[in-house]
Amino acid sequence: MSEVLSDAKPEEVGLTPAGLARVDHAIGEMIAAKELAGAVTLVARHGKIVHRSAQGLKDIASGEPLALDTIFRIYSMTKPVTAVAMMILHDQGLWSPDDPIAKHLPEFEGVRVFTGLGADGALLTEAAGHPPTLRELLTHTAGFRYGFDPQDPLDAAYIASGVWTSTSLAEMMRRLATLPLGYQPGTKWLYSLSMDVQGAIIEKLSGQTLPDFMRERIFKPLGMVDTDFFVPAEKAPRLATLYHHSKSKGLSVMDRPLLGRDASKIPGLPSGGGGLFSTAADYARFAQMLLNKGSLGGVRILEPASVALMTANHLSDEILGGGHGVGLQQIRPGYGYGFNGAVFHDPPAAGSRVGRGTYQWDGAAGTWFWVDPEHHLLYVGLIQRMAEDGAPHLQAITQQLIAEAMG
Repeated sequence: MSEVLSDAKPEEVGLTPAGLARVDHAIGEMIAAKELAGAVTLVARHGKIVHRSAQGLKDIASGEPLALDTIFRIYSMTKPVTAVAMMILHDQGLWSPDDPIAKHLPEFEGVRVFTGLGADGALLTEAAGHPPTLRELLTHTAGFRYGFDPQDPLDAAYIASGVWTSTSLAEMMRRLATLPLGYQPGTKWLYSLSMDVQGAIIEKLSGQTLPDFMRERIFKPLGMVDTDFFVPAEKAPRLATLYHHSKSKGLSVMDRPLLGRDASKIPGLPSGGGGLFSTAADYARFAQMLLNKGSLGGVRILEPASVALMTANHLSDEILGGGHGVGLQQIRPGYGYGFNGAVFHDPPAAGSRVGRGTYQWDGAAGTWFWVDPEHHLLYVGLIQRMAEDGAPHLQAITQQLIAEAMG
């Protein structure tokens, strides 16, 4: 398989032009129906880019169209990048999956587990059955919450403790460590700020800020020229406007993006769970590196064994059958979770036509991607509509259409 992404015709890699056109048509219909402002998509197989598409508008008010190099907020598609950053340090021998979190962040030593509220409203706790591990941290099974719901008593404690208003990852960890876990480690899957905890570990083990580490060890080696935790002034005109969607108002500008981030500045609290901006071409280079088992263009980012570990399912059958998930990503038999991303370890059982071992995730602004090692294929889809209830399941739709395009 070719290591570097170059252009080819779809027929050269076993995809039909008509099938790829149907993918564009399906997305185009959603744009015409004003479900989406627009979309940029990219398909590559066997290391060859065979389809690029930019449909619709970057900004509805001005009528400016999307371009192939439009920059998008990729939010939780940051998570797989953080996994790669962790695995780089794993390859250096700096951590192991069964290490307790407290080995690397001592403030979590003796962390307890939330059991309810006392009569006085205080948080009740019990001892953890075992110290949460890095494997659990990387698979959303360590016990953490996201801390965004003020109606939930433990999330309210996250808010009151200022977890998300911390000025650095180190400060965030000090505040988070004063709070109990949400459940016994290893007993359930709950979407959480685990990847932000990983960001703190990356900073601790590397001695660099998370943005500097990712730039030096991932973005620059892979030629990801438009990916970062901020958008510099000279690139700001390329940033897609972000929208909400409602049945009554349709698409409307989201004035305050999730996490309240100023896109023009490097954040003091860089989110390993959701802080990156990127383009389709850049993220395709990251995805191709995973398909190439850790390298691209002669540059090795990870050892093949680390890519295999990252993209394998780590959830038990009990958790797979437990009805866990978030948004459009529903954990189920055949569809589990690796490190910072979901894995189709048994696609037929999960009701999908992707190849075995397909690794994927999505983002809060509707972006999505997958890498399918069985078919040597990657897909990147970037949109700018927040993934609220009722949003189209573009990942599943495009996976079915790509399977049909392979015949």
